[in-house]
Parts: sequence; C-alpha cells; structure tokens
Amino acid sequence: IYMCMHVGTNFSQFLLKFGHKTVKMAKTTAPTSSGEPNSYVKLCQEFSVGGFSAVPVKLRPGCKACHLLYFKPHHVRETDDKRPADRTLFVLNVPPYCTQDSVQRLFSRCGKVQAVHFCERPGGQIHAEDQSTFFPTTQDIRTFKVAYVVFEKASALKKAAGLKLSEPFVLSAADKPIVTGMRKWCQKYTQDRPDVTDLQSELDSFMAEYDKRKKEELEREKARGEEPDEEGWITVTRHGRTPGAPRTEAMEKKALKREKKKRSRRELMNFYTFQIRESKREHIAQLRKKFEEDKEKIATMKANRRFRPY
Repeated sequence: IYMCMHVGTNFSQFLLKFGHKTVKMAKTTAPTSSGEPNSYVKLCQEFSVGGFSAVPVKLRPGCKACHLLYFKPHHVRETDDKRPADRTLFVLNVPPYCTQDSVQRLFSRCGKVQAVHFCERPGGQIHAEDQSTFFPTTQDIRTFKVAYVVFEKASALKKAAGLKLSEPFVLSAADKPIVTGMRKWCQKYTQDRPDVTDLQSELDSFMAEYDKRKKEELEREKARGEEPDEEGWITVTRHGRTPGAPRTEAMEKKALKREKKKRSRRELMNFYTFQIRESKREHIAQLRKKFEEDKEKIATMKANRRFRPY
C-alpha cells in the first residue's frame, strides 16, 4: 500500500493480510504527487478495509511526503493482561523512526493512553521495560513494526476507531524531536560510552538490591526450617558458604560416579598371578589387532598409489 501511494500509481486491487483473513479493496487512486498532503487526508477519510482505518503522518512539518498508519480495535481469542481486548488499538505499518511518544500523542486526542507497546510482528511478545540505563535487556526494533495502544477507558477505544484527521499528524515534536541521520548515530555513539560515575552508581544500587533480596531469601528459608510441617516434621537446612547439594537425580548420578572412581583407585591392579597373566594376554591381543589394521591401511594406500615410505 505504502509503495503504491508513494510512486503515485493507480492500483485496482491489493491484499491486506492479517492472521488468516484476506481482504480485497476496490479500485482506488493514490495521490499523483508526494506534495499533496490534502489528497492523503481525503484518501484516509474514505479508507476502510477489513475493519482498518488509516491516518496520514509525516516526520517533520516541512516534509511533503506522508506515511499511512492503519489501525483497528484489537480483538483476539487469547486473553492478555498487557493487551486487553476492550481497551487496545492495533496499529500496522509503523515506520522505524516512529517512537512510543509519537504514537501516544497521536491517539491521546481520543482519550488518555495507558501504554504503547511495539512488536516486530502481530501477536509478538511484549517485553518488560528496561530498568537499567546502561545494560538494556531488549533491543530497539529497526524495521517496520506494529503497535498496541492501550487506553485507560474503553470509551477512548471507540473514539480512536473512528479517528479522522484534517491534516497529516507530525511525529517529531518540538520538546521531543525524533533524531535521524548522522545526528542519530552520533547520539548512539555517545550513549554507548557512558559516564563512569553514573555507571558506578547504577552498579552499586544493583548490588545493594541484590544483597537485600538474597538476605530476605535466606531469612525466609530459616523461618521455614524452624516451623514444623503438617505432619510435625522440621526441615533441616544447611547455610553458609558451602550449602548442601540438592538431592536431585543428576546430583546423585555425579555422587555415584565419584564414588566409583575412588573405589577403582583403591583396587590393587595385577596383584595376583592370574591378573598378571590376563593383562599380558590382553596386551598381546591388542598389539596383534593393531598390526592387522596397519597392514590393511598400508595395502589400501598402495592400491591408491599414495604410499610414500621415504
């Protein structure tokens, strides 16, 4: 859809695929020039395919080219706490430079937005927000993506489903501009080399939180060990630098292997006369077997004319 509208080509049909549904659109004429934003606005006001509506957006106020976002209420069979069906708007064709703040400003005119989630594909996993500034657990999506806009009230979703704009929405705001091009890479280069003081402060706070969590776990284990269970038994636990190993199947196999190895070391090898005689017999048998294998190998090399003794 996006390519056809940008090159200004007349297209008669296109397929909009979402899940297992395939919807055909009747003949539509895209704007003949990228400098006609009003044509995009008029097209979006008449656009309705498979429950999807469209809204025109552009990066900056001076941009002549517009981009179209397609959205509709999010209805699926599976229940998801992060994407409630009665308050979530599903948005397609989100460009890589679009931010969560831009999407929130766009749909906040319909009601208060609780959260905006980006995914690489429809139904993708929503990751938790990174708590660390210098050690992020998730990476930014650098391709076209989908967005899930969660409103605080269900009435806002109904307003957003019928959203129509009189002019293209500008994604980059004055207070929160979208950085692109060389400035973006320079900003990324600076962020990858953080200040040592701020980094040390975050590490100290993380270790303090970790020690606090470990201390609470140890206290809970001690409290649980001192209290008898339903049958009156008390679980004895071992604390310290070398706590007892858990009684699992893997640990029991390791313990048996170690015990077998110790037992083999204590055994006296070749102590009796019959042991010496059997070991010599096995050694001679191994030498004969190796001699026959070497003879076959040399015969094979001769047959292949690759035998070079010197």
